[in-house]
Amino acid sequence: MSEARGPDPTRRSERSRKAILSAAMELVTESGYAKTSIEGIAARAGVGKQTIYRWWPSKAAVIFDALLDLTEGQQGFSVLDTGDLREDLKQVLRATAEELASPRFDISFRALAIEIQYDENLAGHWREKMLGPALDATKERLRSAQRNGEIDADLDLDVAVELLYGPLYHRWLLQTAPVTTQHADAVVDLAVRAMSR
Repeated sequence: MSEARGPDPTRRSERSRKAILSAAMELVTESGYAKTSIEGIAARAGVGKQTIYRWWPSKAAVIFDALLDLTEGQQGFSVLDTGDLREDLKQVLRATAEELASPRFDISFRALAIEIQYDENLAGHWREKMLGPALDATKERLRSAQRNGEIDADLDLDVAVELLYGPLYHRWLLQTAPVTTQHADAVVDLAVRAMSR
């Protein structure tokens, strides 16, 4: 006769974690960042506030993890190397433009962009888990293009990556114009011309 087993606390914790992250995204989308509170997230998720504070130090940290969960993070992010640098970069910048323009992400991204100005720990997580993998993968694709003679061998790759992503984030953050895939393509065309010998 097998022993009776009690509930698996790991599974229960994962269920609570998912409920909290889902509640956080729903509330931010419905009410905005300022009106979203730990209390509201806890009530929507059906957990106690202490459960949230056990796993996250702040509302911003919960929302950051909710975004990571929604996008499945950027770990393993890669830029295809098909041999056509221009097209490879267009694919990745189009995806970035679509994400920035998505109403599903816009409010939370904007809120976190503000929070990382004041929270060094959150800023570090943002660079490590969201922005860093995309920039590193793009830099690696440019390094391959350098080896193949497609772009200037002396090019500063950190500046080159900023040249690619900067215009999209500028439009998005300052709302100077819509972030579109057409704009992403135009940025790539201009950047590749500038980077070529």
